Amino acid sequence: PEIKKFVAWDYVVFAGLFIVCACIGVFFAVKERKNKTSKEFLVGGRQMTCGPIAFSLTTSFMSAVTVLGTPSEVYRYGASFVLFFLSYALVIIFTAELFLPIFYRSGITSTYEYLELRFNKIVRLAATLIYILQTILYTGIVVYAPSLALNQVTGFDLWASVVATGIVCTFYCTLGGLKAVVWTDAFQMIVMVAGFMTVLIRGTTLNGGSAKVWKEAYEGSRLNIFDFDIDPLRRHTFWTIVIGGTFTWLGIYGVNQSTIQRCISCKSEKHAKLALYLNLLGLWIVLVCAVFCGLVMHSHYKSCDPWTAGFISAPDQLMPYFVMDIFSSMPGVPGLFVACAFSGTLSTVAASINALATVTFEDLVKKGFPNVSEKMSTWISKGLCILYGILCTSMAAAASLLGGIVQASLSIHGMCGGPMLGIFTLGIVFPCANWKGAIGGLLAGITLAFWAGTGSFIYPAPPTKSVPLHLSTLNCTLANSTEALTTGAPAAAPDRPLLADTLYSLSYLYFSTIGCLGCAIAGLLISFITGPSKGEDIPPELIKPVCNLFCFWSKRLQTLLWCGVRHDSSEVDFEQNLPNVLANRTDDTSKNDINRENKCHFPGYNPEEKSYTN
Repeated sequence: PEIKKFVAWDYVVFAGLFIVCACIGVFFAVKERKNKTSKEFLVGGRQMTCGPIAFSLTTSFMSAVTVLGTPSEVYRYGASFVLFFLSYALVIIFTAELFLPIFYRSGITSTYEYLELRFNKIVRLAATLIYILQTILYTGIVVYAPSLALNQVTGFDLWASVVATGIVCTFYCTLGGLKAVVWTDAFQMIVMVAGFMTVLIRGTTLNGGSAKVWKEAYEGSRLNIFDFDIDPLRRHTFWTIVIGGTFTWLGIYGVNQSTIQRCISCKSEKHAKLALYLNLLGLWIVLVCAVFCGLVMHSHYKSCDPWTAGFISAPDQLMPYFVMDIFSSMPGVPGLFVACAFSGTLSTVAASINALATVTFEDLVKKGFPNVSEKMSTWISKGLCILYGILCTSMAAAASLLGGIVQASLSIHGMCGGPMLGIFTLGIVFPCANWKGAIGGLLAGITLAFWAGTGSFIYPAPPTKSVPLHLSTLNCTLANSTEALTTGAPAAAPDRPLLADTLYSLSYLYFSTIGCLGCAIAGLLISFITGPSKGEDIPPELIKPVCNLFCFWSKRLQTLLWCGVRHDSSEVDFEQNLPNVLANRTDDTSKNDINRENKCHFPGYNPEEKSYTN
């Protein structure tokens, strides 16, 4: 069936979104023109409240990858995706209780500053470079994915939308800084939920109500959610999603610059934690909407699957195709849905650009030129926003070579995020880890994760491990009247290496777990071989005494497991403590740098309230 293309009204609705976003940037640029410090620009002057930050966090991680990718996952593989409900909850609890307090109290702007305070400069630099690489790659996918899907279905020009996305994001990031990013995200969250709700309501009514959709999903075995098979090669089982998903998303949430940057822009630690827990609600709402959209799509296309019938060229185009199909008689509504998909993209790209600018400025520029004036540093931050805007947009061209979007984006996050999670866990949880262990662990984790990830890209898992559920093309007038494509087993490739059916066939959600555990284990081994670091030299604020939970009955055992870190003397002020600790380090330049940084780190930090009181 010929699906209608975009009409004038759709373009109006869609353009409206871009204009509102650009206006928010202009508004903050005018409103904040007096406070032109780089701190104001990059972390909103640490005066944000929990509401907008929670919205902002949700929108950024629920990019177009979720809006377009999740429904088609559910449509093809069933609703087991809803188990991410559990992963998200675990991730938020770990982030709020383990990672956030450490980052917030140490008054840093870039999460990688922590690595220097805890280990040394080399570790910080290595982590910064990996982060920059990961974010540019991921942002490329996020820009490219929706543009491709929409181009195929709505006839919206592919590269025009890629370039438009890049320009608008760079524009409001450069003008308004973090505040503009956060408020635009809050607006985009509303657009996203509105888009999902219209699709759900219209789709459900067309297909005979929610009871019927549910019944058909059950008959099509889309509701076999709890699959407790422990085989790690299966694509989605209960364990892959809960364990693998938690590690993957912790890498994205717990230690990622763009999350932590927003949390530390809150005016108190309480606000930051609240923002995370509120954002969990947002994540759940978007997840449930996306899963239901998948079930409604299954009900709509149960006897004529547009993908196997060849009406669309990739599964990621299912959702836009479905929207153009059910709203063909209502001009303007497809425009709203496209705006919904793009809201996710805009917010993710903007957050990435802002975080990349912060990291580059704090970790590279400030290290090279410590005496830059405030005015100059704001201009440098803006220049960096523009540079990264151009880089991320050009990365989209490379993203056109990768496969399905959900898998590609989570694989990149897994391969880079896992080792990062490992190195922060080493620093925060294990006082005995030293800098040699941190570097060695990071290299080991990255090597393992990339080895598994690249292997799985070259030798995909055997089809038996990730078979899409049955899709029928009975009632289709096929595109070129050929028989429906059956996914028979491919001819056995003779030259699959030994690892192809074990390591390379792992579920893509486990890449992060491999990277993280590889990094932590290698790091601890190397630390013990080269002589573990002395606990007395580490400020207690940089370590979270996790062991207290497990041996709450014995004070002596706790003290033993602290490895000499003086947790009981936490009233010793961080400011007075840190320079003495660093005096024991050999590197004089780093000592002066840190002392200089400390002077600018902690003005107005009130340890009693755990907040910055201006």
